[in-house]
Amino acid sequence: MLPYIITAVISVLVAAVAMWFIADAYHKKVTDSKIGNAEERARGIIDEAVKTAETKKRESMLEIKEETIKSRNELDKEIKERRNEISRNERRIVQKEENLDKKLEAMEKREAGFHVKEEEFKKQKAEIAKLNEQRIQELERISGLTSEQAKEYLLKTIEEDVKLDTAKMIKEMEAQAKEEVSKKAKDYVVTAIQKCAADHVAETTISVVQLPNDEMKGRIIGREGRNIRTLETMTGVDLIIDDTPEAVILSSFDPIRREVARIALEKLVVDGRIHPARIEEMVEKAQKEVENMIREEGEAAVLEVGIHGIHPELVRLLGKMKFRTSYGQNALKHSIEVAQLTGLLAAETGEDIRMAKRAGLLHDIGKAVDHDMEGSHIQLGVELCRKYKESALVINAVESHHGDVEPESLIACLVQAADTISAARPGARRETLETYSNRLQQLEDITNGYKGVEKSFAIQAGREIRILVVPEQINDSDMVLLARDISKQIESELEYPGQIKVNVIRESRVVDYAK
Repeated sequence: MLPYIITAVISVLVAAVAMWFIADAYHKKVTDSKIGNAEERARGIIDEAVKTAETKKRESMLEIKEETIKSRNELDKEIKERRNEISRNERRIVQKEENLDKKLEAMEKREAGFHVKEEEFKKQKAEIAKLNEQRIQELERISGLTSEQAKEYLLKTIEEDVKLDTAKMIKEMEAQAKEEVSKKAKDYVVTAIQKCAADHVAETTISVVQLPNDEMKGRIIGREGRNIRTLETMTGVDLIIDDTPEAVILSSFDPIRREVARIALEKLVVDGRIHPARIEEMVEKAQKEVENMIREEGEAAVLEVGIHGIHPELVRLLGKMKFRTSYGQNALKHSIEVAQLTGLLAAETGEDIRMAKRAGLLHDIGKAVDHDMEGSHIQLGVELCRKYKESALVINAVESHHGDVEPESLIACLVQAADTISAARPGARRETLETYSNRLQQLEDITNGYKGVEKSFAIQAGREIRILVVPEQINDSDMVLLARDISKQIESELEYPGQIKVNVIRESRVVDYAK
């Protein structure tokens, strides 16, 4: 059985191999046939491609030749145009060179002409100088004046004209300034003054104590004068008991001591018991009363002005100023008025009203201690304000209110103005006869020292100086300059309240007689 199977398998294998060879031969034949056809087609395509390539090549060569010819033509055209442009530029340059040569030649001719004219001008100048010298000599012969004399006369004439023009200009400018400034200043000052009304008390160096009868004088003197000596020793005040009926005069330069003595004496007179022990007791009570009065006056002043935050010691010093006077004007009342005026002026000019009132109230604070300390009231006031931490603005206002330093703020200027207004108001202050007489004499001495002044008179209590000039020496234009010079000298050399009017008068009189 097995051999049959093996034989069958072998037969099948042989048959399969035979079939594979047959199929392979068939496929090979078919493949060879296809390859032959493909090669023929490939040769045809190649031949056709070769023909097409040759055609394209010929066409490209033709296009390249055409482009080359076209470029060459354009290049030739451009070269031709550039050659033409170069030719034109060369012709233009040649033409310019010819023009330059012509101009240079013309300039050389003109320069030669200038040299000729310069020589002629020099000759003419020499002739003119010679003629001018002859003319001057002829003028000197005719006029009888030398050239220096004529020059001096001419300068004098010109000086007179300039002086006249200067005087007119000064007068016009002063008139314009006064017209513009005076109106505004009057508005401010009048508005401030009409809102402020303060009473002024003229204090003196004496106080009078009224007595019920003349018998009281003997009790005040005491046995062997012990009572009056005790009172004078305790208070530092002189008691004047004279023939004045029913009155005792207290005399002292220190107003506070005088006030203490007045209060103590009045209490002793009312009490009736006058002896050294009682006098000491009453003086102590009077001192406490005056101290309380000082504080109350200071607080009342601060309250009246309407400012706050002032150091208590400054408030006390303000109250102390109630007993201080300047030319008869109460220092505290003056400070209150200056504070009110400064505040009103500040309101008109748009400044800080409270700060302005503060500066005005403290501007004379140094007067409260100038009896006890060395230095001017301005220096003492500045030291007090710095000690009690006042602002720099207030310190500058105190320091500059008499012009010792330059004001650094508008408020300082307002304090100056208010201080002047308060002091210069008629009736506000009284001057001593000696000071008044000296100022009048100094005014007349200043004006009489100027050339051309015939007489001068100080009138209106020294607020006007009237000057009579010699009309032959001072003309109208000189009057303006003279008044201005005198005003400047008065401002620099004299101290005075308010302002002084300088009035220059030139009067010409002609007298003739009919015969």
